[in-house]
Amino acid sequence: MIFVFLAVGILLGFTMIMCLYRLIVGPGLFNRIAAAGAISTKAMVLLIVVGFIIERPHFIDIALMYAVLNFIGTVIVAKYLLRGELCLPST
Repeated sequence: MIFVFLAVGILLGFTMIMCLYRLIVGPGLFNRIAAAGAISTKAMVLLIVVGFIIERPHFIDIALMYAVLNFIGTVIVAKYLLRGELCLPST
């Protein structure tokens, strides 16, 4: 069973490298943001797989916190791209 987790981990690492290429070379800003989101999602899944391999269930909690931070970061970047600033000036 551990060989299955190792194979999944290797495949996730390979797909993260492909997303990293899209992040660096991407044709536009939105493709780069999508690649960064994909990398962080794959890193979260890879963290869970590593937790199963080394038999540490605490990694699931760490992965959940990483998912929350990823969501907050994506919302902040989307808000910045939409408005051009993070906070509206008070009038």
